[in-house]
Amino acid sequence: MILKNNLFIKNIQRGTLAFCAVAVPFFAIADQSIRSVTGSVQGGAEVLRVELAEPLSALPTGFSTQSPARIALDFPGATNGSGRSVVEINQGNLRSANVVEAGGRSRIVLNLKQPTSYKAELQGNSLLIMLDAVSSSSPNQVQTPVKFSDSYNNNTLAIKDIDFRRGADGSGRVIVELPNNQIGVDLQQQSKGLAVEFLRSSLPEGLRRRLDVGDFGTPIQTVTTTQQGDKVRMLVEPIGEWEHSAYQSDNQFVIEVRQKKIDLSKLTSGPSYSGEKLSLNFQNIEVRSLLQVIADFTNFNIVTSDTVTGALTLRLKDVPWDQALQIIMDAKGLGMRKTGSVLWIAPKDEIDDRTKKDYQAAQAIQKLEPLRTQAFQLNYAKAADMVNQLTTSSGSTAGSSSNRFLSERGSAISEPRTNQIFVTDTPAKLEEVRQLLNTLDVAVRQVVIEARIVEARDTFGRSLGVKLGGGDLRAQRGGDGGYGIGGNNRIAFGTSYQNATTSTGYGSTFDTSGTFVNLPASLSGTESFGSFALSIFNSAANRFLTLELSAMEAEGQGKIVSSPRLITADQTKALIEQGTEYPYSVTAPNGATTIAFKKAVLKLEVTPQITPEGNIILDLDVNKDSRGETTTQGVAIDTKHIKTQVLIENGGTVVIGGIFEMEESNQENKIPVLGDVPVVGNLFKSRTKESSKREMLVFITPKVITDRGPVR
Repeated sequence: MILKNNLFIKNIQRGTLAFCAVAVPFFAIADQSIRSVTGSVQGGAEVLRVELAEPLSALPTGFSTQSPARIALDFPGATNGSGRSVVEINQGNLRSANVVEAGGRSRIVLNLKQPTSYKAELQGNSLLIMLDAVSSSSPNQVQTPVKFSDSYNNNTLAIKDIDFRRGADGSGRVIVELPNNQIGVDLQQQSKGLAVEFLRSSLPEGLRRRLDVGDFGTPIQTVTTTQQGDKVRMLVEPIGEWEHSAYQSDNQFVIEVRQKKIDLSKLTSGPSYSGEKLSLNFQNIEVRSLLQVIADFTNFNIVTSDTVTGALTLRLKDVPWDQALQIIMDAKGLGMRKTGSVLWIAPKDEIDDRTKKDYQAAQAIQKLEPLRTQAFQLNYAKAADMVNQLTTSSGSTAGSSSNRFLSERGSAISEPRTNQIFVTDTPAKLEEVRQLLNTLDVAVRQVVIEARIVEARDTFGRSLGVKLGGGDLRAQRGGDGGYGIGGNNRIAFGTSYQNATTSTGYGSTFDTSGTFVNLPASLSGTESFGSFALSIFNSAANRFLTLELSAMEAEGQGKIVSSPRLITADQTKALIEQGTEYPYSVTAPNGATTIAFKKAVLKLEVTPQITPEGNIILDLDVNKDSRGETTTQGVAIDTKHIKTQVLIENGGTVVIGGIFEMEESNQENKIPVLGDVPVVGNLFKSRTKESSKREMLVFITPKVITDRGPVR
């Protein structure tokens, strides 16, 4: 809606609307009528001439719409004397004109090809309406400036502040605090964005800056404000496909730039504003009259409270009408209640008081309304549980009742034998209870949970050992034992004290199984091994040297699979376990000995929750215990335990956890010094290498059961 020349609207008696200019009384002529409507082109511009019976004392008010492109002018108190309701023109941007008479006034509607603004001029009994030229330039060319509002300042005033904010719908909002509401503004769309000029204005040094607002996630990237002569120029640079709107409420000028939304069915400028776009330009107009302008544009019936007063300076450019109404109400602290096609507008406090009184009256009626009793048959839920839900609030203690869903006079009882509940309350509350029970009394979905606990073991061991022994049997066979060291002294060797003395000819029988080095191969858990023996002796077989090499290698693999499985209802805990309980002694405080038991079990404890998307949330507690070593205090328990929460798709499998153990050992046993001799030292030592790998994985597979039983 575009209203020029600072026009405003005033209510007069019997609801008739009269239009007038500021400080100039509007015409009120009983014999006023529209004689003819003609169109022409003058100087390249479309001109509509309206011939009237009497001269007008002031220009008529009007408004324009963007889609469809129209301009409407109102003539209160005038009749249609042209004898035609449609005038075909088809010149330039002007298609036709409609002349409509209704409600004690006449309205001329200009049907345009493209939206544009207009200027009006009085010439005797004629009214000339001149349409502004429509730019046909391409989107990449600079468009002609659009005058947002005229300047009425005689002096140059300083801009107070420039701010940027992000709207709830992702739009960028540039907010300019003007020194007064008389500042003239020119707005034009350029190839780089929007150029705004504030006429007869100055820019303080602190505001001469370039705002980089790209990180706010709006179409606007930069806002650059500079001083150019006696005006302030602002360049707003957005990116992508965008659209804009601008409005001024008293001293605040706002530009909104939002991502462009393409909707072939209707024009939408935001998530909550979807009305037709309009433009307004009013200077100190009464709020009541401004609301009537909105009512005329929207065909809504607006009822304004007597407490709505005051005036407002408002300038809007291409703003949806419902957003324009919200801007007006926010500026004056007003609220709105809608009933059908009627809007009641009043101060917010007054609306709140009226709403409160309506609720109090409804509550008072409810206390006097007669009660009824109705029976409800439950199919799945227990009647006692439902009565408890209806009558007990979450904050009440056991035994107390606060009628959670019933009125103060309402009551409910359960009949467990037939699983029914009987509710006594007002008809409205009984209907609420019925809807609530229809929601709660449904079959609970069930879930099958299968767990697979896999334990794998891989062992490997290798060991090399040696035995070295020898003996001297010459003394036992009548010869000289040992070896001479001079002075009729001899020395004898043996693998033990007994063998050493026997070699001298003194002592008992010689032990031929004795060894100098005894380091055979050995592996934990394995007793048998392979060996190779070698003996070196003289021709008389009374002196000998023996060598035994032993080797062992062991490799083993094993796997244990445990698969507990259970079924439970949605959000209901379930438990399954299997295993052994081992007894152990416990000393009581009085000194007596009692027997207690320890569990070594395979346990699966789970609570499923089915999400609206069909996935399943599982609270899991999994145990895999086994018997350990036996101590003086009793049997030890080897435990593997997982407790977690996981989200799984229906029928999917996930590994919720695993334990991996790896143990490696290298051991070397040797005779000091001799075992360190290269090559030969291998005869005086043994080597053992062992490795053990153990791994446990827990797989979980939930599945929702869709089968349902019959309903009673």
